[in-house]
Amino acid sequence: MAEHKKLEKSISDLEKLAESTPLSVEEAKQLEQVTEVHPMRVNPYYLSLIDWDDPNDPIRKMAVPSVEELNLEGVYDTSGEAENTKMPGLQHKYAETALVIATNRCAMYCRYCFRKRLVGLPSEEIMKRFDDAVNYIAEHKEINNVLISGGDPLVLKNGIIDHFLEKLSNIDHLSFVRIGSRIPVTFPERLSDPEILATFKKYTKPNRRLYIVTHFNHPKEITPQSIQAVNNLLQSGVLISNQTVLLKGVNDNPETLSTLMNQLISIGVMPYYVFQCRPVKRTKHHFQMPLSRGIEIVEKAKVTCNGHSKRFKYIMSHITGKIEILGTLNNEIYFKYHQAKDRQELGKIFKRPIHKTAGWLDNTDKDGFPTY
Repeated sequence: MAEHKKLEKSISDLEKLAESTPLSVEEAKQLEQVTEVHPMRVNPYYLSLIDWDDPNDPIRKMAVPSVEELNLEGVYDTSGEAENTKMPGLQHKYAETALVIATNRCAMYCRYCFRKRLVGLPSEEIMKRFDDAVNYIAEHKEINNVLISGGDPLVLKNGIIDHFLEKLSNIDHLSFVRIGSRIPVTFPERLSDPEILATFKKYTKPNRRLYIVTHFNHPKEITPQSIQAVNNLLQSGVLISNQTVLLKGVNDNPETLSTLMNQLISIGVMPYYVFQCRPVKRTKHHFQMPLSRGIEIVEKAKVTCNGHSKRFKYIMSHITGKIEILGTLNNEIYFKYHQAKDRQELGKIFKRPIHKTAGWLDNTDKDGFPTY
C-alpha cells in the first residue's frame, strides 16, 4: 500500500536525524546507546510537526531520543503485564476485558512508551497466535470486550486487520471491540485508504460498535490531516475516544491540557483518560511529574473545559488496577479503584499524605493498599 511505503522513509538512524538537528560527537555517542536499546522511528509527517528552532518543542520531545533516556530509574513492566499474560500476545487482567498485543511496530516510536521492553513477532506468527487468543476469548464468557493493541495494530496490513475483526465478530458474548492506535495522530494518511475504512464500516453494527482509542497529547498534533483522519473514521461508523498521558515538558500546564481537551471535543474525539506517566525505565526521569503537581494541572485545566471536555478521569494504571486520582484535601491525596484485578477492591477509596516528589504508588501496606 502506498501509505506503508511512506513509512519506509522514516528517520530511524542518527545520521538522518543529524540532517534536521545538529548533534555533537558526545551527544551522538550517547544517543547511539539509547537507540541500540530502544529504536527510533519518526515518519515524515510527524517529523514535519517539529519546530527544530525550539529546543523545548513538545513534538520533538515525544519523538526524538534524548540523553535523558540513559537514566535507568524505574522498571519496565509497571502494571504487571507479564503476570497477566495467558499466552503470547494475550493478557487477561480484568475479568470483562481481554487485551491482544497484535504487533510491536508503530508508525512512530514514542519515547515515553510504557511497552519499551516488547520484542516483535513476524506477521505470520501473529496470525497463528491471534487464532489461539480468539479460542481463549470464546471460552471465557465473562469477557465482553476486546482491546487490540501493540505497538500499533493499524500499521498491519488490511487483510490482517480484517481477519482480526472477522474472528472477533463471531463471538456472541462480545459487546464491542476497541483498537488502540496512535495512527490518527502520527500517520493520519493511513486512514485515507478506502479499503481499511470499508473494513471498519463492515464490522461496525448498531448493536456492536467498533472503537478506536487514540492518543493525542498536545494541540500541535491536531492538524488538518489528523482532523480528516478522524472524520474518515467517524463517517465509517467508528467511535473515537482519547487517552492522553500527562508528560513533563509536553502538556504539563493547564492551558495546554484544556486547549487539547476542548479541541478534541470539537473534532469528534471524546476525552477518556488522562494517564499519570508510568515509572518506566528510561522514561520516568524524563517524563513523569509528581502526583501532587499532576492534580493541580488537571484541576486547573478543567476550569476552562466545557461539560464534555472535562469528563475524562485522571488515572494511574497500577499493577493492582486502574486507580483514579480524585484530588487533594487536608494535605492528603484521595484515590479510588476505578478498575481492579481483585474485584473486591473495585470502588474502594483510600488516601495518602501528599509527598511532593512522589509520582506513583509503588508498594502495598498490610491491608494491601498502595503506599508511596
